[in-house]
Amino acid sequence: MESFDELRLSPAVKKGVDAAGYRRPFPIQAEGIGPLLERRNLIGQAKAGSGKTLAFGIPLIQAMVENQPWVQGLVLAPTRELAVQITLELEKIASFTGVRVVTIYGGQSMNVQLDALRRGTHIVVGTPGRTIDHIKRGTLRLDSVRFVVIDEADVMLDMGFIDDVDYILRKTPPGRQMSLFSATMPRSIVQLSQRYMADPVRVMVDENEPSAETLEQFYARVERDQKLELLLDILRKENRKSAVVFCRTRHGTIRLARELERRFMSVVSLHGDLSQNQRDHSMGLFRSGRADILVATDVASRGIDVRQVDCVINYDVPEDPTVYFHRVGRTARAGDIGRSYTFVSRDESGDFARIAALAKAPINPLREEDSRPPQGPTLSSRGPMPWRHGRRERHRGNPRHFRRYR
Repeated sequence: MESFDELRLSPAVKKGVDAAGYRRPFPIQAEGIGPLLERRNLIGQAKAGSGKTLAFGIPLIQAMVENQPWVQGLVLAPTRELAVQITLELEKIASFTGVRVVTIYGGQSMNVQLDALRRGTHIVVGTPGRTIDHIKRGTLRLDSVRFVVIDEADVMLDMGFIDDVDYILRKTPPGRQMSLFSATMPRSIVQLSQRYMADPVRVMVDENEPSAETLEQFYARVERDQKLELLLDILRKENRKSAVVFCRTRHGTIRLARELERRFMSVVSLHGDLSQNQRDHSMGLFRSGRADILVATDVASRGIDVRQVDCVINYDVPEDPTVYFHRVGRTARAGDIGRSYTFVSRDESGDFARIAALAKAPINPLREEDSRPPQGPTLSSRGPMPWRHGRRERHRGNPRHFRRYR
């Protein structure tokens, strides 16, 4: 498919697509929209920033019956920010139709959501926790749902969310169409999806890894107490308009943001302990360019579409290798050019080695000394970790614990 004009869309949906500025479909859209319009179940994988929301959004809006103002479509997402972002994209497509979209997530007033649901809606975009809250209150009925989309499916069907997702899906009719989308789709998740989907079309466009042509990836071996100095050096030398710096923990995020503020840098932070208004405020400042550095936990590594990010800095190496690719996917989006830097302390060498083994594009040493193997023992080579008092905090950035961010 070379153009959205080739799709048999209603005039109103076509007008919305045109008004939103969508012209030439990305591969996931070219290969995924057709089967969804044909009411097939689908598993879709494509790298971050490749247009997965539009791939399921166009068929979803097209399928809505406007004179039936009850919930016909359900989209589940792991974080509040992603749920809001999906809603904004759907509303663009539906702007010339009568289709209404409501977002439900924790952190927002329940009364606001109740009012929106009472007025009638065709599509609900929600996080699992708040969706279950409404189901149990009796304010959300899913017995008329004909279309279900699970975004970031590798997280949503993992142990952190699977019970909630299972509960919600059991409230939908057995004959509904279902699609899963994610940037990474482990075989275990594909196998688990068979519990919910019959004969799905598989559209595996590409891996969740920007190409070497669009993303330059670097690593630096550095002791923990030297990371701040290296970060400041990169931020000063990098010709950037914006940067995202990832930390493992919320405490680390808060401390680092304060250190950068002390040096008169324009910085905002994003982590799970912020209220929804605070999170919206931080993202608003960053998206508008009034803050050019975002320091965040992995709550920002999934599905947050900020096109102007020039570089990503992994201040801490993620424990889960797949999280690395979601992080660096915040830059070099939709064909743009970007850079990533990963700071590797000795105790993180094992985690980084697993990332390097999975990466198809090269991750190059930033300096000559970084190409040398780490000296001395690492935590990963010593057996049980001696700092168990820190395990709980370290795990908060892990995507297996996204329940925290509902």
